[in-house]
Amino acid sequence: MKVLVLPEVQEYLRELIQILYRKEYFGFEETAAKYVEDLFHDIKTTLPVRYKKNAPKYFNRYGKDMYYSIFRKSKYTQWYIFFTIYKDKKETIYLIRYISNNHVIAQYL
Repeated sequence: MKVLVLPEVQEYLRELIQILYRKEYFGFEETAAKYVEDLFHDIKTTLPVRYKKNAPKYFNRYGKDMYYSIFRKSKYTQWYIFFTIYKDKKETIYLIRYISNNHVIAQYL
């Protein structure tokens, strides 16, 4: 199994470090960077074994026939990872198309 990420998602994760630091969720930029790195590592290593649900039609703007999985990072924050699954010969590929959290998209789920 392989987990791939669209360039837009990679860019969002880089920007997320600055967002978390500027909005003072973390007091140090290094701590925000560690949070995002840990989130990304958790996604890359456990997405294929996580429970998945069909993504609501609202999220079709990011891709058709997607699934999503939930990654809880704190008592208050859950990250939603939207992805498509492809089969390439004998390998399964998980393509991450969109990431957001419950503070932004909960009303659409």
